[in-house]
Amino acid sequence: MAAFRGPEVLLWRWRRNPLRRRSDVLEAWIMLAAWVFTVLGGAVSGLATAGAVEDTLARERAESRTVSAQLMEDAPQAGAGEPAGRAVWTKVRWTAPDGTSRSGQVRVLAGTTADTPVLVWTDADGSLVTRPVTVAVARLRAALIGLFAGSGVAAVPFAVGRLLRGRLERRRMHRWDEEWERIGPLWGRTAT
Repeated sequence: MAAFRGPEVLLWRWRRNPLRRRSDVLEAWIMLAAWVFTVLGGAVSGLATAGAVEDTLARERAESRTVSAQLMEDAPQAGAGEPAGRAVWTKVRWTAPDGTSRSGQVRVLAGTTADTPVLVWTDADGSLVTRPVTVAVARLRAALIGLFAGSGVAAVPFAVGRLLRGRLERRRMHRWDEEWERIGPLWGRTAT
């Protein structure tokens, strides 16, 4: 349908014109609303999501701490053909803040002997957690998640606006066809 359109004139749908149809004005308002909701909705949701992710990761960093633990068993040796610095899962034991003894599995270098001290990350309750991300990684992760969330939210009003515009275009073309069927046969007649 774009081939039938002439050059675009800024804000032509809002200008006074005897050829302006009601559907032109409706389409203009629909597209304006779609773009406003696309830009604002995407930006607001992206920034809110990025802020929430960054706050969550900062809270995890603040609540995590390192605790000294000891290996309960020898770590398996690296097999033939495997790299020497390979990490393997091994049981460890540590003391929680409430004084209870806890155990779990962490990754250590292959071949580490039992009773070797290792540092593990725990939360406020003393449960094992993964190492918290750095501030730079947290900002990057928050920015990417915010970008994806904002893009997803922005896609909805954009798609709805495009669908409504397509429907208005089909409706205009259908009306044009109906009018042409009515007027077309009279086109070649001359008065006698």
